[in-house]
Amino acid sequence: MNYPDFIQSQPSLDIPFPEDAVTTSAVRSDGALVVFFHVHKDVEVPEHQHGAQWGTLVHGSLELTVDGHTRICGPGDSWDIPAGTPHAAILTAGSLVIDVFEETDRYPLKD
Repeated sequence: MNYPDFIQSQPSLDIPFPEDAVTTSAVRSDGALVVFFHVHKDVEVPEHQHGAQWGTLVHGSLELTVDGHTRICGPGDSWDIPAGTPHAAILTAGSLVIDVFEETDRYPLKD
């Protein structure tokens, strides 16, 4: 499964994962950053925190730990992470994730 071409043609972001593991397409506004993640290899996102984040899993599975509570997410599941809350994830290859970040500059656009 892939995102539609018009989503894949949006700018990509400079994220801390190699392109063979995760690719991105992003839509940025004055109020939020919407990121479409396509996970190509299993990836572990270490615990971190930042501004508020909301997301949903479109395809695949992931393990999400928010403030010490872990759950397995499947397609259609969503999460709402308040600003400053520690969280981590293990993303499974083939997963499609949409995350919306309160911080419009959470990740810079790729050159």
